[in-house]
Amino acid sequence: MPPLATDLFDYVLPPHLIAQTPAAKRDASRLLVVDRAAHTFAHHHFADLPQFLRAGDTLFRNNAAVLPARLHARRPTGGAVECFLLRPTDDDRTWRCLVKPGRRLPVDATFAHPDGAFTGRIVAREADGAAIVRFTTPGNEPITAVANRVGDVPLPPYISRPDAIAPQQRATDLERYQTVYANTARQVAVAAPTAGLHFTPELLATLAAQGVGTAEMTLHVGLGTFKPISTDTVEEHQIHRELYEVPVATQHALFPPRSGRRVAVGTTSVRTIEDFLARNAAPLERDVVAEAGLFIYPPRAFRGVDALITNFHQPRSTLMCLVASFLAPGNTDGIAWLRELYAEAIAREYRFFSYGDAMLIL
Repeated sequence: MPPLATDLFDYVLPPHLIAQTPAAKRDASRLLVVDRAAHTFAHHHFADLPQFLRAGDTLFRNNAAVLPARLHARRPTGGAVECFLLRPTDDDRTWRCLVKPGRRLPVDATFAHPDGAFTGRIVAREADGAAIVRFTTPGNEPITAVANRVGDVPLPPYISRPDAIAPQQRATDLERYQTVYANTARQVAVAAPTAGLHFTPELLATLAAQGVGTAEMTLHVGLGTFKPISTDTVEEHQIHRELYEVPVATQHALFPPRSGRRVAVGTTSVRTIEDFLARNAAPLERDVVAEAGLFIYPPRAFRGVDALITNFHQPRSTLMCLVASFLAPGNTDGIAWLRELYAEAIAREYRFFSYGDAMLIL
């Protein structure tokens, strides 16, 4: 098979369709329901989801919680600094971070929060531009606790916010850029698993009452999820790596016997499931922690996903490649269909990206 041109996953999106704020109610988002067997689609709302799921189905969902990882500080000279927490290195005091302005912050540069909540010192620089920052806090408070008090939600770059975010907008983002089932003890994501943002406690209760189960997993969503494919062909792209955790109960839910479909909530869940099943032919009887380096693109087949809930993704993204694969597993027919579905969503003025609408692929 010839290489896949990245241009196949490109499209033009009118800027006004990029959702800047969430829907008034989570499950009021629109839902494009796609039937692969019949090759049809229909327009609904996310609150209609129970119509399309049945007893015995299981929702596999990523329960990673988003850390308010964007910290604001000042240099001793008074210059503004933005420090974005990526992940701890060896303890909670030392983190891999993105800092701005990067060129003006060499090793040993320091910065501090205006209210004294933390001080940071750059102790090393990495080849990709990231900084290793050592934090000091009053009373040795963990920097994650500080971030929950003074940090801003790490919204994607296509969501615009003023430098000085209004308190009400900050509160809205803190609540809505987080799934209702996020495990707040697992603040390991710097981007939300956005397909899950549409669920409400009431909708989950309705699904449970009709016999739809849930299975938990945790994928540490990183900034690489927003990195577009910059190579001419898909195969040349180097996919980012992300840590994931799969509990024993979730492992068992992936294998027979089971009575219903395995419904992945979001591409992060798909990546976790497929990476786990590529390594394991049976449950391991212990919780699994591994690193996903799997790049899913046509004509890949799927081992562990029977239906998918997903948002509408950025042009030339690895996530579009994954969805195209799922539309037609084992061949490349899903690429043309994906383009058709996205054209339909644009024509109907669906809202796109993290705070946007959703698609259910059956």
